[in-house]
Amino acid sequence: MNGIPLTFSEHQINRTIIGGPKTVDPKALNISVILLNSSGSHFKLHVFENLLQCNFQTIVSVEHDSSNFTDDVSKRYPMIKFLVPLEKTNDGDLINLAMSEVESDYVLVLRDSLNLPANFIPPHLAERLTADSPYCIVPRLFDNQKNALPCAFSPSAERTHFVIDSSSEIANGKKTLFPFDYVALYNRKKFIQLGGFDWTINSPYWQNLDLALRSWLWGEQTLLTSLMQFSYIDEPPVSDTTYNLDYLRYYLKNELPKIKMEQGYMKRSSFFVFLGHSSCGIMEARRQYNAAKIWVAKNKFRFKMDLTSLVQNWSRNDEDK
Repeated sequence: MNGIPLTFSEHQINRTIIGGPKTVDPKALNISVILLNSSGSHFKLHVFENLLQCNFQTIVSVEHDSSNFTDDVSKRYPMIKFLVPLEKTNDGDLINLAMSEVESDYVLVLRDSLNLPANFIPPHLAERLTADSPYCIVPRLFDNQKNALPCAFSPSAERTHFVIDSSSEIANGKKTLFPFDYVALYNRKKFIQLGGFDWTINSPYWQNLDLALRSWLWGEQTLLTSLMQFSYIDEPPVSDTTYNLDYLRYYLKNELPKIKMEQGYMKRSSFFVFLGHSSCGIMEARRQYNAAKIWVAKNKFRFKMDLTSLVQNWSRNDEDK
């Protein structure tokens, strides 16, 4: 695997950027949208119309496959910025690239597989959601049968193993460990300070969890809201939680570091703990471990807690609200 990224803009790929507003509308929301497109669906034009009615500062339409993009669409919607990757990459990498194309304080990441009605985020709601400047705000999500999806995730432990509990019960301002399917309203400045998504992790589940858990360990919060909600047009995605090299990178960066004297560090014995999790051979395990140890050392003052303290304090902090 590649070395662990240390900065938000460390990785760049070949891409085409077309269109977008020339100036910022002073009446626009202080929110931009990143729309992740997975297909060339004819519903896309309807989605564009509804997004434009919300008066977002910038709308960035991101294609996974350049063959789904046509110049006719960009000519029809010159106020939308189109980001078309010219090489294969993953969701997190595309979100990072799109974040660099906007200037608003908040960015709403959406998918074309969601039903996005007109005027779904009026100005008063935008102000209410962002008033306290949280890092990440997670909306309520439903499947295509209007059944609530589990969007409330909480950390816990079974013996010595870290586990994640899930629930579909949503309460405004309550914590959740990570956003489902990347869909959330992100504080752009904090997103960049956290380093964005790790593009070297290709698994959507482990990539999403990696940034989310890092944000908690580094002192940020992800909160739920029922004031914003969306439903999937078709079947929602199923999380692939297979233990692979992507999991190992996530594990090294988030589960293995400890905190002492307000600094993150790797215990001397932690390599043998990691080796027990790894199935990639001792030489590769050592290479992966050393890369993570360097990453933790460079970010040691960013850690505010370790995973153990996060689990122990999670319910206690919720009860204090």
